Amino acid sequence: MNARTKTGLQILQVAVVIGILGNLLLRVTPWGLNVLLFNAAFAAAMIGLLRRHKPEYLTAQTYALFGAQVFFAAMFVWRDATELRVADSVAIIAILSVLFIPKMKLPTQVAGVFQYGVAFLWSSFNAFFAPFALVFNDIEWNTIERTGWSKHAFSVFRGVAIATPILLIFGGLFIAADAVYEGWVRRVFNIEPDVLFTHVLLTSIFAWFSAGYLRGVMIDWAVAQPLRVTPADDPQAETRPVGSMSNLRTDAAEKSPILPNNLSILEHINLSDPPNIEAETRSVGSVPSNETDESKVEKEAEQKWNWQKFENTVMPPAFTLGSVEIGVILGLTNLLFLSFVIVQVPYLFGGMELVQSTPDFKLADYARRGFGELVTVSALVLPILLASHWLIRKDSPLATTLFRVFAGIQIGLLFVIMASAGQRLVLLTGNLGYGLTTIRLYPMIFMIWLAVVFVWFAVTVLRGARQHFAWGALWSAFLILGATHVLNPDAFIVKTNVALMKQGREFDPQYNARLSGDATPALIESIDSMSTEDKCWVDYELKSRNVSSESNDFRSFNLSRYTANRLLETFHIEIDKSQCVGKPWL
Repeated sequence: MNARTKTGLQILQVAVVIGILGNLLLRVTPWGLNVLLFNAAFAAAMIGLLRRHKPEYLTAQTYALFGAQVFFAAMFVWRDATELRVADSVAIIAILSVLFIPKMKLPTQVAGVFQYGVAFLWSSFNAFFAPFALVFNDIEWNTIERTGWSKHAFSVFRGVAIATPILLIFGGLFIAADAVYEGWVRRVFNIEPDVLFTHVLLTSIFAWFSAGYLRGVMIDWAVAQPLRVTPADDPQAETRPVGSMSNLRTDAAEKSPILPNNLSILEHINLSDPPNIEAETRSVGSVPSNETDESKVEKEAEQKWNWQKFENTVMPPAFTLGSVEIGVILGLTNLLFLSFVIVQVPYLFGGMELVQSTPDFKLADYARRGFGELVTVSALVLPILLASHWLIRKDSPLATTLFRVFAGIQIGLLFVIMASAGQRLVLLTGNLGYGLTTIRLYPMIFMIWLAVVFVWFAVTVLRGARQHFAWGALWSAFLILGATHVLNPDAFIVKTNVALMKQGREFDPQYNARLSGDATPALIESIDSMSTEDKCWVDYELKSRNVSSESNDFRSFNLSRYTANRLLETFHIEIDKSQCVGKPWL
């Protein structure tokens, strides 16, 4: 690890601490003692960095500037006038700008107004943009020595960074899905989402600007250092940049320059780009190759890219996941899932009685609120598991083992969550529910397919046969879709709602009558069991369909539509018109 990387890491560490202090101190208004504490901490941190990396900058003038910075920050404790606070803030910003003057190779006490203006612009530019150079150029992450606890620190950080958005998404869905879980989360963490967001935002802002400013003071903007080579035949020789005249020697006989390892330039060229041996071989009478240039190109392309073995080796190693990252990502996700399952288990086994007897907890809050969110959770888990498995490093068998364990646990927890979603659908469509609709039935069918796919995932991916997963998942989707056609969803919805109506639940004739022609036979078959008002609605909705507008072209023939039209042509029901007064059909 070189000096530039060490400096960059220290700046990054200091910036994170300053960011946390800025959030904890300066978020409280009106400002007072917090401004003094923050500026004193910033000045102390900067002096510490200067002592290590730029001691020549610590002159009497620099110490005087730091003293003035702390003084004007202390004025926030003494005075309360808004004008004075604005002036003190301007003075502190000016001091931070003047501290950049040494970077311009000028003594601070002799710099002019123009130089002060340039220092302000340069310090502002660094505060906004230098963190990019700090993270992506100054710190050579692959050279950092990782021993002891720090060996896996960066991997843990990567795992937490990847898991954070996953946890926020799933956590938000769980909170939206269940009122009891939402209350539990609020009691445990006792924070509001907007408060959490402001904490993260303020910490990031202060850390970002501090890192950029300190980087501008401590590190020069030069991004490339001249390559330096020590001659192999003279280990004690002074290191000099390659290409300097002192590193080139002239051979008396050849009169050609000799490079540091005693090879001539021509020999170096031959080493880096050897002659075409195959051409030389053919020129001395060897059997010519039967392969054409075109076939060679195709063969080389085939060797470079193989669709059958599309693995994560095509990606940079930084984008792959090791055992630490897998453990952190899936471990935190499983803990989140477990927390939700713990809340749901009593309702799964307690049944309707427990749901209804829970204080301040309505059936609608439990059923209608959570079904869609839990289906979404079930749908998101599969791509996350597939992506995580594909990104596992091939040279890390421990990561593969951890993935199998944690993924298996997650699938088990997910089945409990799916059971909770299924229970909510039963409540929604049961004798105390609100009836069945397409937006409730189709997500349930989709979740049934997901359950099949997760079982197939465990059989294939978790057992090391990922290549068979997609084919099985595809055909399971085909089978579920085919079974859905056999089920006839619209007719099933009508029959379910009519059955609920017979048990005393309210029937929605408008919705049911506006379903497709698939539902028409079931609707006509059950119309005699409806109330007079419901009959009026069904009669109006069915007869309002313009049968004559249906195309007679054989190319648009549809059996369900044809059957529905034939039934509607002969459909007639006797209705007491006095019960239909004031309705739209009159």
